[in-house]
Amino acid sequence: MKIIAVNGSPRKNWNTHILLNHAIEGAQSIGAQTELINLYDLDYKGCTSCLACKIRGSKSLGHCAVNDDLKPVLDKIDQSDGLILGSPIYMMDVSAMMRAFLERLIYQYANFDNNEAIFTGKLKTGFIYTMNGSAGYFDELYKKYEMILGWNFEYIGTVESTETLQVNDYRKYHLAGFNEAERKERREKVFPDDCRKAYELGKRIASF
Repeated sequence: MKIIAVNGSPRKNWNTHILLNHAIEGAQSIGAQTELINLYDLDYKGCTSCLACKIRGSKSLGHCAVNDDLKPVLDKIDQSDGLILGSPIYMMDVSAMMRAFLERLIYQYANFDNNEAIFTGKLKTGFIYTMNGSAGYFDELYKKYEMILGWNFEYIGTVESTETLQVNDYRKYHLAGFNEAERKERREKVFPDDCRKAYELGKRIASF
């Protein structure tokens, strides 16, 4: 059992990264082999619409042909059993690097002749979101990515971590619109439950 976790946050060892590590621990608890990939460590772009993945009879059919840092990641996912995605919500959507990653991941499998899947594996997926906003605010966004991932993969579940702690010391930043005391209290009382939910998601994705 091979599980790939993909971190779409530029901030290591912070909210999204922490939750993904808990999801990984959950997958490992039932024997899965895991790997965490930080997208902001890679040099790549979104889909360039070269259509190499659509050329009839070609070796690249169903596989992204762009040879950059993301190519080996996509190849690993193609041979994996589970995929756990994590991203903060920036400007009402997932991060730019996560969006570019999803373009490359999903489009290579798109079949415009019919609805038959080009992807031949069995991949369980789930998404972890972190944000400044309140619970339920981005429900429609979650549904969109559940639908997109569901085109080729089995979607297992979503973890939503809301009103997260942005920084350790709010006095250094123009963040007066956020209540530091409330954010720190949530970090102590609510965030551990988010970590537990991420752990359980990892277990579910690694289970058959």
